[in-house]
Amino acid sequence: MSDAVLPGREALAAVDRWVRDRSGEIVADIEALVRLETPSTDKVLLGRGLDWLRKRTEQVVGAPDAVELVDGGERGDVLVLTYAGTGAAVVTFLCHYDTVWDAGTFAGRPYALDGDTAVGPGIFDMKAGCIQAVWSLAALRAAGLPAPTVRIVYTGDEEIGSEASRATIERYAAGSDLVMLFEPSEQGCVKTERKGIGRFFATVHGRAAHAGNHYEEGVSAVDELARLTVALHGLTDLSAGTTVNVGVVAGGTRSNVVAAQANAEIDVRVARVAEMERIDAALAAVRPHHPNARIELTGGWNRPPMERSELTVAPYRIARDVAALLGRELGEVAVGGGSDGNFAAALGVPVLDGMGAVGGHPHAPGEFIAVSASVDRVAIATGVLAALGAGPG
Repeated sequence: MSDAVLPGREALAAVDRWVRDRSGEIVADIEALVRLETPSTDKVLLGRGLDWLRKRTEQVVGAPDAVELVDGGERGDVLVLTYAGTGAAVVTFLCHYDTVWDAGTFAGRPYALDGDTAVGPGIFDMKAGCIQAVWSLAALRAAGLPAPTVRIVYTGDEEIGSEASRATIERYAAGSDLVMLFEPSEQGCVKTERKGIGRFFATVHGRAAHAGNHYEEGVSAVDELARLTVALHGLTDLSAGTTVNVGVVAGGTRSNVVAAQANAEIDVRVARVAEMERIDAALAAVRPHHPNARIELTGGWNRPPMERSELTVAPYRIARDVAALLGRELGEVAVGGGSDGNFAAALGVPVLDGMGAVGGHPHAPGEFIAVSASVDRVAIATGVLAALGAGPG
């Protein structure tokens, strides 16, 4: 990948003009998709959003050479549109169309465009990215530049763990020379490092007793959970990029009853595979303080860490150099959240993550994109595609 041939400055300038001439259409497409609410848990609304994406992709790019629709069960379906290229390289776009926002959110916080800022639920994470992906491929084909085969993978459950889409993601990623994610940028930077994410559940079993008359006969599950919480938080190592957070706890029935059961939900983030293994070993070694208590730990790792390596840095360098030819800067950053790119990196596939919108406040009121900077990313993505299509020098 380090030998990829970048497009010439004049060719990139022509792409940039083509994209800018169509910025109004790009923004209109972003607005249309934002208006279609697609919460991760609403199969019907997800279906409407995916139908729109398929139709609009074909209108903008053209008819795909192959189509695969994978039933997501209770979750959103996965749609894969394949566009054959002129060279041997294969690039897979990962674009999730689900959002964290419940149905009805749009009515209270509708899309709005004020100067160069557009707001709306899901606009930054990552509906704008879905549209940027479509237009970057359209720009490549319009320019007649060398083109890799591109598979656009639209998934509908990224925000809730990608359980329904993971197998499809990994199947397409495994056969790719590059996986490009149009996840939102972080302060304009692409993401060359992401933490792995684990979600674990603790169920503590004790024994109920009267808290006044027979206290000594009870085994407090709440006491056990409190001790476990302290022990788990002690596994945090900020210098290694590891955090363990017991974020939800519940237990007991009444204040005058020794608690027979308690529960906790635990979030774990790790930057390195070695830390993931350390946490696994620590969880396997958990034992109750009281001999008559019992602790059950369930759950597991949702996403492995995406460590900063040549798999993420080499694609970033290409994108950075393309941006420089266009007169723009493109930085890199490490982030604590995960994405579907974690799955691809774990397979040993090069990953370029965070090529989506420039903006802020994901998952929060006031979510926004900077329109002109986000349109700029379309031309940069197109240049990366052309470099992959040209192959090694």
